[in-house]
Amino acid sequence: MEREPKRIREGYLVKKGSMFNTWKPMWVVLLDDGIEFYKKKIDNSPKGMIPLKGSSINSPCQDFGKRMFVFKLTTAKQQDHFFQAAYLEERDAWVRDIKKAIQCIEGGQRFARKSTRKSIRLPETINLSALYLSMKDSNKGIKELKLEKDKKVFNHCFTGSCVIDWLVSNNAIRNRKEGLMLASSLLNEGYLQAAGDTSKCAAEGLTDTPFLDLPDAYYYFADSGFFCEGNSSDDDVVLKEEFRGTVVKQGCLLKQGHRRKNWKVRKFILREDPAYLHYYDPAGGEDPLGAIHLRGCVVTAIEDIPDAKKHDVDTNLFEIITANEVHYFLQAATPVERTEWIKAIQVVSRTGK
Repeated sequence: MEREPKRIREGYLVKKGSMFNTWKPMWVVLLDDGIEFYKKKIDNSPKGMIPLKGSSINSPCQDFGKRMFVFKLTTAKQQDHFFQAAYLEERDAWVRDIKKAIQCIEGGQRFARKSTRKSIRLPETINLSALYLSMKDSNKGIKELKLEKDKKVFNHCFTGSCVIDWLVSNNAIRNRKEGLMLASSLLNEGYLQAAGDTSKCAAEGLTDTPFLDLPDAYYYFADSGFFCEGNSSDDDVVLKEEFRGTVVKQGCLLKQGHRRKNWKVRKFILREDPAYLHYYDPAGGEDPLGAIHLRGCVVTAIEDIPDAKKHDVDTNLFEIITANEVHYFLQAATPVERTEWIKAIQVVSRTGK
């Protein structure tokens, strides 16, 4: 019986067209023997497939100076394929897994991530459902807290370290490494949910373990009253929900106008459920001037755009390409702020509706 290819990593990347210098968002799936790419995540048939056997990967790729975080995959037939990730860590994660997949093919091995299961076996008596109820016990369970990080307030949540501490103190595990496995199982089965960029990136496979034993990695019970609020960077006042979405991040950015030559400062508010980036006149006004629907979008850092230097807009730029392939160009004040916006938008584009 023919073996089903193993899915290693998947997500939106920007891919260069084979004929022209066009870059379009694609849903990319890394298998253990090749890379499939789809126009949309929901599509059943891929637009193309790149075999990994005999392929090589080049990163960082400097062939396109205006585009950052690009890597090149060259097939055995010397065909080049270019992909752009949203930020450095994401690019490096893709490159690392593709390199390992190629090495496994050459060595005749199966792809496998690092896992603590090689040295540790969980007791067979553990019942995740019963354990979850114990963790939620109002008297002896894990205490739900109000935590703050990155100008956001997380209500009814707790840290990854608190989860492992509780498991150890209740003799549910023998050590913290075993606790990571058990907590990862609770996360994978949906009993625990990730809150915030740090824990969400881990849950999406960007770290060695899906669950993090860290004081700044936040989680919450699946059926709890968890909600997140954003703090204003200007007056540090907690905002209430506007429209239907929870505020994730807000601040001022420079936005390119529809006629491409005019750039104006706009106040942006990023929301999830539904996933929208609304922009306002920074001088005031409660009604937004417009909104960018982020579900299924791709966001990437760029170094330059057409006509940008003519208008003194040439640093800290990033681009949002919506699911309908509408391009928006924005500018942050600093490289750090640009990275923060890209990561926040990327999370909302995956989790929001």
